[in-house]
Amino acid sequence: MSAPVVLITGCSSGIGLSSAVMAAKGGFTTVATMRDTSKDAALRAAAESAGVSLDIRTLDVVDEASIAACIDGVVADHGSLDILVNNAGRGFVGTIERVSMDEMRDIMEVNFFGVVATTKAAMPHLRASKGRLLTVTSVGGVVGQPFNEAYCAAKFAVEGFMESLAPVAATVGVHVAVIEPGPVATEFVNNVGVDVGKMFAEAGEYEPAMRSYLTHVMADFSDPEAMQSGDDIAEVVLAAMVTDSPVFRHQTSGWSRTFTGLKLSDHDGSAVVGTTSAWVRGD
Repeated sequence: MSAPVVLITGCSSGIGLSSAVMAAKGGFTTVATMRDTSKDAALRAAAESAGVSLDIRTLDVVDEASIAACIDGVVADHGSLDILVNNAGRGFVGTIERVSMDEMRDIMEVNFFGVVATTKAAMPHLRASKGRLLTVTSVGGVVGQPFNEAYCAAKFAVEGFMESLAPVAATVGVHVAVIEPGPVATEFVNNVGVDVGKMFAEAGEYEPAMRSYLTHVMADFSDPEAMQSGDDIAEVVLAAMVTDSPVFRHQTSGWSRTFTGLKLSDHDGSAVVGTTSAWVRGD
């Protein structure tokens, strides 16, 4: 039998890069995608170091034509799509009074509608292969955090979308799961694009709260109990790809389980998805 085909978005760095290399090492035919393939040097170097080959393609999650062209090309060239990993995303720090509506919409477009559009394009192929749909969300998709209104709103939306889709997709043989990392030492943090001095200067009345928040965040990012690498998260992604006992929700560390436990007592999602699955099974 040919190797299962996995497509991963956002592979130029961080979790996507690590997941692509780890999936290829695990025996998957791995399609690693990114918006701009001129930024594939780090990915190619990591693949070469690991002794694996990747199919690197362009996929811009905010461009439906790009999504369709990539997914259709993958199925035409490889014969199927067995797993989609929605990983592409972007961070954002700022509070609503101090950011524009265009900035808010942009974060929703990348982090939520990009996931929705890619999922929509992939579902017919995942249904045909009885495949898996995995999405990297965040603990910020469970617990709202200060100065992350836009980011958490998008991640909350992704979690709600996937939790609602899971029982429906299961009726046609597609397993849906979310991956919830906490602090991750990857280029994602740099991609937030925060100029701290400028941010404080523009914070106005919110400057004291913002300073306190950033002090707290930097403590998390220096806490070995909280901090994970892209490879750490990729191990959880790979486990979700291959497990014989799939669940809906995967926290990536003890820290993320404790943090999301502020809201969740149903850590792996079995109770919620089990209940809603019964609704569509007619139990």
